[in-house]
Amino acid sequence: MAVKTFKRGVHLPERKDATAGKPYEHVSSPKQAVIPINQHFGAPNKSLVAVGDKVRRGQKIADAVNPGPMTVPVHASISGVVKKIEPRTQSNNLEGLCVVIEAAEVEGGDDFMPPLDAFSCTKDEALARIREAGLVGMGGAGFPVHIKLNPPPNKPIDLVILDGAECEPYLTTDEAAIRRNPALLIEGLCIIMKITGVKRAVIGMEDNKASLVPVLEDAIKESTRGFDITVELLKSKYPQGGEKMLITAITGKQVPSGGLPMDTGCIVQNVGTAIAIAEAFQLGKPLIERGLTVSGGACKTPKNIYAPIGTLISDLPPEFMDIDYEKLRKIIFGGPMMGSAVPSINIPIQKNTSGIILMTAKETAEFAETPCIRCGRCIRTCACWLSPVMINIGLNSDDMDGAVKAGLLDCIECGSCAFVCPARIKLVQRFRVGKQRFRAQQAAQAKK
Repeated sequence: MAVKTFKRGVHLPERKDATAGKPYEHVSSPKQAVIPINQHFGAPNKSLVAVGDKVRRGQKIADAVNPGPMTVPVHASISGVVKKIEPRTQSNNLEGLCVVIEAAEVEGGDDFMPPLDAFSCTKDEALARIREAGLVGMGGAGFPVHIKLNPPPNKPIDLVILDGAECEPYLTTDEAAIRRNPALLIEGLCIIMKITGVKRAVIGMEDNKASLVPVLEDAIKESTRGFDITVELLKSKYPQGGEKMLITAITGKQVPSGGLPMDTGCIVQNVGTAIAIAEAFQLGKPLIERGLTVSGGACKTPKNIYAPIGTLISDLPPEFMDIDYEKLRKIIFGGPMMGSAVPSINIPIQKNTSGIILMTAKETAEFAETPCIRCGRCIRTCACWLSPVMINIGLNSDDMDGAVKAGLLDCIECGSCAFVCPARIKLVQRFRVGKQRFRAQQAAQAKK
């Protein structure tokens, strides 16, 4: 099988050995769930429950007051009693309202939706089911799935790409998801193709997961429902799992500046999202739990876990999750390149939490910044073909127009430029702040 890739990017230490090939270990019933009511990219939700309410697993506990297209509800991940509704620090390091549920037996069992046949219902019914299940992209961005699967009529889609690249170091949750239930993954992919009317799909994986190819091909032989589904290997290179990189590697097309994958006729979804879609139809199960990798040098028991949304790692028993607190120096939610450092392990697992990395001092070496020497390494590395050095110059000189022209808004914040920078300039952090400044300027101008 030919191995495809994109130009530029970086080769990172993979550090996946500790969890590669390990199946999910299930967190059956944590003592509590701290569930943020906003876990999606879009309009905010409002709590639908009050302190003292008994809730059942799968029950809707938050939704928008006037549900619009960019909203998805949130559901109880465990049965129990609502003990608190209060702001808590979340994985984005911002305070957000959370529903705190204490585990308890509640009459009635799970509160799932009735099963729905995705291949006999209408497109509107299918999209409504996906929204009601609270599905968002599980690769990290948290974008509502029902929006991505319903592009405007002037953006015809001819290819669905399922992202199993998992290019971030340490993370192996996508691999575990594929091994866990490849048949359910293919069923979810077929549902995506049915909704979008696309006949062809490609499952893209880095070649460090070549052993999964026959697993997927066997599942494809069992049931493709008449769709054309293939598996393609991609070079193990960062950021191969980015939407734009996947599209370029598989199709040769490039997403235009300011554009979206649908501008190239493609839709990209994560493998975990495809499985969640299948469960929403077959079981009526909303997105209330997910798989993730817990690893790093300060984790004595690195593993892939499957846990209810809202679980705190600090609530897991030592025999299940043993942490070396003397060595622990940094906690990353997500991968080490694009994830966020958080202040403690008392942060809830969310719908888009792909990993929790517990790092030692050796893994988090700090370096003092030195002046930029204009070496151009960041330009030669950028997979989006931007000019990070010019973006940085524009931001430092308060030239926002220059920074935008150099590609600020097209930056996917992958961190490749910062990784290769000999001056150790924290480029990604500056670009994130620069985008916030730009949006604030746009908002201020709109009010005039």
